[in-house]
Amino acid sequence: MTATGRQPQQGTSATPEWTRRPASLAAAVTAELVQRIVRRSYPTGMTLPPEPVLCETFSVSRTVIREAVKVLQEKGLVTVRQGSGTTVNPPVQWNMLDELVLVATIAEDESLAVLDDLVVTRRLLESDMAQVAARTAGRDTVERLRALVDRMDELVDDVAAYEEHDRIFHDAIMLASGNRIARGVVRSLQSQAINTAGYRGESGRELCEASNAGHRRVCERIAAQDAAGAADAMFTHITDAWLVRRGEAGDPGRLKR
Repeated sequence: MTATGRQPQQGTSATPEWTRRPASLAAAVTAELVQRIVRRSYPTGMTLPPEPVLCETFSVSRTVIREAVKVLQEKGLVTVRQGSGTTVNPPVQWNMLDELVLVATIAEDESLAVLDDLVVTRRLLESDMAQVAARTAGRDTVERLRALVDRMDELVDDVAAYEEHDRIFHDAIMLASGNRIARGVVRSLQSQAINTAGYRGESGRELCEASNAGHRRVCERIAAQDAAGAADAMFTHITDAWLVRRGEAGDPGRLKR
């Protein structure tokens, strides 16, 4: 039943009444529609229900629905054509750097293929940034990286603290590279995926110790101004760490060079 007491029309599903009315109804409706599109409740090529049906489904005004659909179009999820309605686009057209789209896609991806792609993207960018950092990093940066690696050795029994220092270590290298665009992409991807169960995977003392051995190799290559070695060490570290976290799901062959 919808909030008005009527049965939703075919092709729609009722949304529970808001426990607390959201501060931004358009944002709440947008988030729900993103999830429905990603879950294939509204599959590729389908025309979204007409405005009156969506208004009834979500108990909101036409203005709210129009605002939500406009945002969906900006995210690449739908195409709006006068006289033809609003059509769901294929995934290849979705903006995968958008937070709502990425998080919803990860949540629905049991094979971890999307996270594999995220890790491959991060690996390529961070390997290049490590290479540049090895050529440009000054003494202060090298000393900071060494201090972080030493500190992480002390934090292997405190996973949360270890992971925070892990992020700081990688960010220090990205900062040293001077590539603001690549750093921004990596930080954006990680901020959207870092708390998902699939991305976090397994953890514990033994895994932290193995991970920090990878950090130390990267640090040593940067300190030695070995650009190629730093890139290779970062590539190997990110690959190995993810293979451990991801376990046996999906096809790890996607991560090969």
